Amino acid sequence: MLKQKALRVFVFCLFLWIAVRYFLHESDGTKIVERASTQQNRVFWGKDLAQDEKSDVNGLKSGALHRAPHGEKDYAKLQAKHKAEVEEMPKLSKSEEELPSEPQRSISDLRRIVHLDLKGAAPKVKYLEQIFPLFSSLGASAVLMEYEDMFPYDGNLTRLRSSFAYSVKDIMEIKRLATISNLEIIPLVQTFGHLEFVLKHDKYFDLREVAEFPNSLNPRVPGSLALLKDMLAQVMKLHPEAQHFHIGCDEVFGLGKGQDSRAPSHEELGHLYLSHVTAVGRFMTETWPSVKLLIWDDMLRKISVNALKDSGLPKLAAPVVWKYLPELDLKAISGWLSKYQEAGFKHVWFASAFKGASGPDQRWTPFGIHLHNHLSWLDIIFSMSSYPDLTLDGVILTGWQRYEHFSVLCELLPVGIPSLAVCLQTLKYGSYNDEAKAEVHHILGCEIKLDKDLCYGSGTFAGVELYHLVHRIHIDFQSSVDDLLQDRHLRGAYSRYHSKYSFGNPRNIGLFQHKLTRTLKQWEAVMENLHSNMETIFFPDTVEEWMEENVNHNMDMLRKMVQDVQSISQRLGRPKSQKI
Repeated sequence: MLKQKALRVFVFCLFLWIAVRYFLHESDGTKIVERASTQQNRVFWGKDLAQDEKSDVNGLKSGALHRAPHGEKDYAKLQAKHKAEVEEMPKLSKSEEELPSEPQRSISDLRRIVHLDLKGAAPKVKYLEQIFPLFSSLGASAVLMEYEDMFPYDGNLTRLRSSFAYSVKDIMEIKRLATISNLEIIPLVQTFGHLEFVLKHDKYFDLREVAEFPNSLNPRVPGSLALLKDMLAQVMKLHPEAQHFHIGCDEVFGLGKGQDSRAPSHEELGHLYLSHVTAVGRFMTETWPSVKLLIWDDMLRKISVNALKDSGLPKLAAPVVWKYLPELDLKAISGWLSKYQEAGFKHVWFASAFKGASGPDQRWTPFGIHLHNHLSWLDIIFSMSSYPDLTLDGVILTGWQRYEHFSVLCELLPVGIPSLAVCLQTLKYGSYNDEAKAEVHHILGCEIKLDKDLCYGSGTFAGVELYHLVHRIHIDFQSSVDDLLQDRHLRGAYSRYHSKYSFGNPRNIGLFQHKLTRTLKQWEAVMENLHSNMETIFFPDTVEEWMEENVNHNMDMLRKMVQDVQSISQRLGRPKSQKI
């Protein structure tokens, strides 16, 4: 009996052991399948799947701005680091070196394109008349016009126009002015992400990828492609001579998150992106066969070589590789270029930044960040022989005016002109050498002080008066107000409580009243001059917005304080007012 019980226990344990082994094996098998599936998806998207492509901006905003190199003393350190990174970049094999290839162009022959971001602080045509010759003299060969809501859309698209949009006559004049200065006009129309200026309107709410956000178009919704075709056709109607056209397509936030386009895998997300941009590309190339298309590359970085090949995109558009940090990740960029070459792209463009990429509310352009961004790009440019099947067509110097349609203003264009001059000349000469410095000085009429982020001297370039006024406000306005508020007599005799009940000792108020009044009068004169200069360059909405974002808070405070102390003084030391 005891033996039978022992035998039953043994059999039960054996069965339990076999069952556990069986389930563990099934679990391991499932993990293996999931891992294989994940790896397969990552092959499609690449290592940048979770990387936020705004890392350039976020990095600077979160502190890199203060760590960025400034002044000539930092050149040696940064260039030594770049040299070490460049030496690690892929080199041609001996067999590849022996293959015949087209002669490499000189750095001075490289096309340099100035980007005008018109979704904020768009300049009047009169100012473009002044700065187009400046762009040309500094070495630019084209202007990338990101029209956004400044284009004179008509018909069903009239609602897309800003209240101060250029007229058809204005566009014709802009083109004429560009021709006089030997500048090609390259239109840019966003066709996927950054369509806030379209999707903010009630009529187009149904075309949003994510219902709550106006950022990106849902490519699967009927009417999306038809809308884009109408927009593109209207722009091309006014630019029939265009040789190049930029279709945007960067930062498609929310891709696949809409209910009717939610993709179960990263591979389907990639195909969703590629199917849309190739549809746009085919429409453009079939309707205007001579136009060469450009597309921002950040979304392409995430897509596998085979997917890019199969989509046909390499035959439709050239990627514009953009990065704005002062120290570029040369290995990462090398990897992207190798991918694009393998995928079959024949042409590539680079995009740097001369302003508007160092902080979403940046008021004054930091030379060091943008100069070193271009020095970093030069390392990549000089390595292009490592990609024999890729032709570098040019460098776009971006000058962002907002991070997106609803964001605040970055540096005004006249404020960024000295930085643009430094960056253009750096690309022209292959470094910021003595020749580049002398040419900048000659053309701008002022001396660049890198360590102070300043073009020192009176200057002769268009908008220089506004440049100096903004600099004075940037350097002195807040410190002047702070100095006043720290006055011990003011702190002792006037507060929000005194203002609320309109009481105080006229003798004590008199100890700081003159300083307060003098400070207000001083800055009222500056602001009046500033306002006048801004009105000659910008439309009224820009003047109002910039003043609200940069000066009105302090000016309103000073005006109220002056009124308060005058009222309190007139009450001759009477008791507190009983007003609530």
